[in-house]
Amino acid sequence: MQCRKGPAPVSDSAQPATNEKSRPGSAAKAKSSPEDRPFDSFIPELLMPALAAEIQGYGGPSPQLAFEQGPMPVVGANCWMVKGELPGLRRFWLCFTAAEISSAKTVALAEGGSEPSLLESFLIDEKKMTLALLVSRLVQRLNGQKWLGPN
Repeated sequence: MQCRKGPAPVSDSAQPATNEKSRPGSAAKAKSSPEDRPFDSFIPELLMPALAAEIQGYGGPSPQLAFEQGPMPVVGANCWMVKGELPGLRRFWLCFTAAEISSAKTVALAEGGSEPSLLESFLIDEKKMTLALLVSRLVQRLNGQKWLGPN
């Protein structure tokens, strides 16, 4: 009988089978969320349609939405923004200070065709940013203005 020191040899049968689910990186792909998409596709392809649908779900009219980079309302700093317009010359801006959904965000509102005069911090205490959170809180803010549905 032979005595060996050191770890026991590993046979091929002890190795986990390599299949699609156990390949490196496939778990990340399987668990990727909408929020992992690039910012410039997340906003127009996911956020804006979800926002429009939620506004209409509150009984509000279909908003006109645009995604662009430009001067932030009130302060003029460059930002990425979702600009929205509702009937009655009601306008809103959801501004991102960087091209990331986790960046600092502000909201500006203007009614009756006037220019916005106040920027509000938006979702500043949230650790994880999700599509559902962005949509629900923005719609909640608009509904708080009594801009949506029968208020």
